[in-house]
Amino acid sequence: MSELIYYDLKGAATITPSLPVQVAREMGRRIVSGAYAASEMIDDENALADRYQVSRVVIRDAVKILVGKGLLEVRRGRGTRVRPRDQWMMWDDDVLAWHLTATPNPKFLDELLDIRKAIEPVAASWAAERASDEDIKRIGAACVAMENEKGSIENFIVADARFHRAVLRAAHNEFLTAMESVIYSALLLSVRVTNQDPRENAVSVPIHRELYEAIASRNGPLAKRAVEKMLTSVCDRLAQACKSVRAYS
Repeated sequence: MSELIYYDLKGAATITPSLPVQVAREMGRRIVSGAYAASEMIDDENALADRYQVSRVVIRDAVKILVGKGLLEVRRGRGTRVRPRDQWMMWDDDVLAWHLTATPNPKFLDELLDIRKAIEPVAASWAAERASDEDIKRIGAACVAMENEKGSIENFIVADARFHRAVLRAAHNEFLTAMESVIYSALLLSVRVTNQDPRENAVSVPIHRELYEAIASRNGPLAKRAVEKMLTSVCDRLAQACKSVRAYS
């Protein structure tokens, strides 16, 4: 799955990024994918400049970007090494997006689902209590979009993500809104693993409809249970799909 879907959902600028940003993204994808192991020294500036056909200044600036995201550490006189995953800025938009192009990591998926299970049931309950009429219309429209796009993998994923965004925003909590990135990443990764066939999208639609109806009826407990049911289904489908990639973790 393209990380561009993630950036589109985030409303990221469409201006062509600078050379250092482009190189940082290429290097970041390699680090996140595991091409470089934790604590491994990466190539020196000259080798990287040759590989990416840019100047050493561009490489230096790209490395600074990755240092700022916690992926790299520069040791004076010794070189640049990859930092352990537990030191990465996992909430960073780029770090989350780069996971979308990497081989699915079951452990990372499990941890993202843990976050969803902690956040979304409560958010749905709050949405049922606090949503404006306009919020409910947006959730309903997103649900209809899912139904209309169930024959397309990519369009369905976008509609699904917009549905969850509408629910989170209907909770009217700024901290939840700030956590949308994690929900997008978890959703896009899990759908990438479980929905290889567009026909599988039809399984998700009734559950989302159930959540919409609970919120529209202002029933917080029912909305909470609908999300828990939804996430249980996701967990079950991921458990089956991840058997083939479990050795990656």
